[in-house]
Amino acid sequence: MSLEFHPHTPSPQSDEEEKASPSSTSSSASSPAAEDARPFLRPSASAAGGGGRSRRRRTVSEPSLRSLSSHTSRGRSFGRDVGHAAAETFLLTRLAITLLRYLGVGYRWITKFLALIFYATLLTPGFLQVGYYYFFSSQVRRSIIYGDRPRNRLDLYLPTKVDGLKPVVAFVTGGAWIIGYKAWGALLGRRLAERGIVVACIDYRNFPQGTISDMVEDASQGISFVCNNIGSYGGDPNRIYLIGQSAGAHIAALTILDQAIKECGERECTSWSVSQIKAYFGISGGYNMLELVDHFHSRGLYRSIFLSIMEGEQNLWRFSPEILVQDSSVKHAISLLPHVILFHGTSDQSIPSTASKKFVDTLHSLGAKADIVLFEGKTHTDLFIQDPLRGGKDELLEHIAAVIYGARSQNKSLLEIHVSITRWWKTRSRSRRCFWCSMCVSS
Repeated sequence: MSLEFHPHTPSPQSDEEEKASPSSTSSSASSPAAEDARPFLRPSASAAGGGGRSRRRRTVSEPSLRSLSSHTSRGRSFGRDVGHAAAETFLLTRLAITLLRYLGVGYRWITKFLALIFYATLLTPGFLQVGYYYFFSSQVRRSIIYGDRPRNRLDLYLPTKVDGLKPVVAFVTGGAWIIGYKAWGALLGRRLAERGIVVACIDYRNFPQGTISDMVEDASQGISFVCNNIGSYGGDPNRIYLIGQSAGAHIAALTILDQAIKECGERECTSWSVSQIKAYFGISGGYNMLELVDHFHSRGLYRSIFLSIMEGEQNLWRFSPEILVQDSSVKHAISLLPHVILFHGTSDQSIPSTASKKFVDTLHSLGAKADIVLFEGKTHTDLFIQDPLRGGKDELLEHIAAVIYGARSQNKSLLEIHVSITRWWKTRSRSRRCFWCSMCVSS
């Protein structure tokens, strides 16, 4: 059995953002016709003198030339930014209209949308602080181009101290497969960068600009860019970790599983390998779409739109990592998977914590290395938004940092790391506990 993804023709989009790299800058643009001709996964001027001007009697000084060149460059850059903003606005408007046609006038999604607006309003002070960091911090490299498809961009969050190569996290953000955006990872990027970790937040096409196949393709290309280029930004290519949150956890799990299947010989090899990923962290994710479709429908993500995202009801099993790993034809790919660690709050209503439990149990039954961390009383957004915004101790990030640093420098097992963290946390506050289902330790 082969996990096949069928390309979806993306909407036209202006693609004139500058590509940031350590040594050079270039522009990239793509047309819909050119995109259709490309495969699903791809392997990885001299100045002209003005003769006529030399005949002029009056010469222009070098500082004046530099000033004129600077003004011209800024004018072109401003014009390019305005043109790109206009194209993006037009595209978003058109996609929003298309999305509204799918959603209709259902009361569930409208109430959820209004609740989201109210929730975001309450957190505005915190979001403004994160937004200022995102746009003005010298440690953030925004919109680095990693491919030639629409939204093939990623943001880099760099540690302040440059004292050797740093561990790297490739992050795939959530957003119900509809409103995902790389900037949503700014808070995670900042907190991990403060711990000396390079973070790459990968953007990808959302529905209706793309379906799940396009999202997996984009995530794979973003991971490939990180694996092959992160050394130029101070990251250690031998210490790369993958994190996905919510819908991003589902996309990242599909991406890494698809890559493992390719490396088993069922499809051609690509420009990155599963062996380069030291561990996969899934935060509040769903991994069995057949079981979740009705739950999402009751939460406002209607069956019709969800099935369109997943390319039809007949394909739900193909985009369910929990089901895919049980297929006998991919049993050899299971041994290639990195250590899988899933995080979930027990009070999560958006995606029940049982989704992570069942996936870990399935991986265990197949001999894969997998663990789950359950946070008592935490909701879908507590782990990713509220806890980091509150400041102070962040349980989720401490667990991630413990795995990234502890397993390497102290040669501890994950169980030993968990025991030390749990004991410390209990001495700090006995009113809060962290439960590790598959590795429960009695107090």
